[in-house]
Amino acid sequence: MTTEGAGSGTGSTAGQGLHSHVLDTIGLAIAAGEYPPGSVLRTDEIAERFDASRTVVREVVRVLESMRLVESRRRVGVTVRPADAWNVYDPRVIRWRLAGPDRPRQLRSLTVLRSAVEPVAAGLAATLATPQHCADLTAAALGMVRTSRGHRLEDYLQHDIAFHRVVLNASGNEMFARLGDVVAEVLTGRTEHEVMFHDPDPAAVTLHVQVAEAVREGDAARAEALTRRIAVGALEELDVLLTPDPVTP
Repeated sequence: MTTEGAGSGTGSTAGQGLHSHVLDTIGLAIAAGEYPPGSVLRTDEIAERFDASRTVVREVVRVLESMRLVESRRRVGVTVRPADAWNVYDPRVIRWRLAGPDRPRQLRSLTVLRSAVEPVAAGLAATLATPQHCADLTAAALGMVRTSRGHRLEDYLQHDIAFHRVVLNASGNEMFARLGDVVAEVLTGRTEHEVMFHDPDPAAVTLHVQVAEAVREGDAARAEALTRRIAVGALEELDVLLTPDPVTP
């Protein structure tokens, strides 16, 4: 029998680890369609499956509800909601969807979002960026250059994420800035699921350096145009990497 303290290990860290494990497992399954809309999740079955306490399961359900993946109804239980109700901007929902069979459509959708937002953000950054923003942007771009060869995608990723966060933050628009985690998940998903070339496109790396220069020089039109070229290139790269190889008869 599962008790209130089961699965909590020897301390709060172990309990948090179990919570994350249950949340990721159930979230991934919902995102992958293993629990179709209308499916009822039995909390007692979840507790038994993971040897988790009722407290842990309740907290997992609460988080899933906050993401709008499920809803709790009296006499029905915890029900999976349709995908169009989900909070698709939640970084964890993005991570789970990118790990599932819907990855190609998700990557395209999110990359289109980036192409609509980031060029405008870069133009604003060229007008509003502080000296610290400019320094951070230049450092991130140079870090991308240093790690763009030798199959160092994990190192490159950290600089790439930092670059785009600075652009969004330097725009001075708090709505754009909040998309930093979304962009980070997209870039991370591309790398973790190998939707990247072994080494980044040199032309794309150069464009990032040029964006940093344009922002530093206060050239809004150039910063926006260059960032739009980065976005278009990312979409074209997806078209190449996500197109199935033709089947040879």
